[in-house]
Amino acid sequence: MLWVIDIGNTNIVSGVHDGEKWLHLWRIQTHRDKMPDEYAVLFRALLREVGLEPRQLDRAVISSVVPPLTGTLREVIERLCGFTPLIVGPHLDTGIKILLDNPLEIGSDLLANAVAGYQRMKGACIVVDFGTATSVIAVSERGEFLGGAIAPGLKLAVSALAGGTAQLPAIPLAAPPRAIGTGTITAIQSGIVYGYIGLIEGLVQRFRAEMGCQAPVIATGGLSGLMAEHTALFRQVDVGLTLEGIRLIAERNRGADKG
Repeated sequence: MLWVIDIGNTNIVSGVHDGEKWLHLWRIQTHRDKMPDEYAVLFRALLREVGLEPRQLDRAVISSVVPPLTGTLREVIERLCGFTPLIVGPHLDTGIKILLDNPLEIGSDLLANAVAGYQRMKGACIVVDFGTATSVIAVSERGEFLGGAIAPGLKLAVSALAGGTAQLPAIPLAAPPRAIGTGTITAIQSGIVYGYIGLIEGLVQRFRAEMGCQAPVIATGGLSGLMAEHTALFRQVDVGLTLEGIRLIAERNRGADKG
């Protein structure tokens, strides 16, 4: 069984895959200052809650955009499972050619999205990830990571707006009934939800023009369901796309963590 861990800025998403399907999935808050001992207790409890002991797991893979926690979770897995996890990065065989100015700059989550999106669509694709940041990436028909665009995430935008102004309150992240808000709360909701829909639709239009094809679009991330309700842009919506991409990378690199 493979243990997959995706360390994000807001949440750590993890799951156990038996080679055919996902058996269990967990989502916990990211705490940068938590010690290895604390994470070890937490993950051991999560596994035991579903009847698994850490030593039953055969392999593990970590994708991380929080460098201080990469080593922490590596240590946790070594302690609980007795082996070293694979760490996702551009040095691995991913099946994707990275065409960035500096391939080392690519986020492991974006790389995983590219791998999963390309495998899912069997060709060119655009993946929109509504996470802590909102990212849009492009993959060519030949499996090349062309690059992308990154904007503040929706929750971050709401928080910045409320925190940087004296009279605007913190609001629930939801779509208002109309784009023309008739009060402060609905006006902010419109600006964030419908504003970001416009942002994504505009970026996808530009991406497709530069790619020279009508690449299908996949949405992922915790807020993808909310956003998909208000646009016909997305061919697929899959909250677990990133985790699946990490798993695919692990399968292509069996034994790399042993060398």
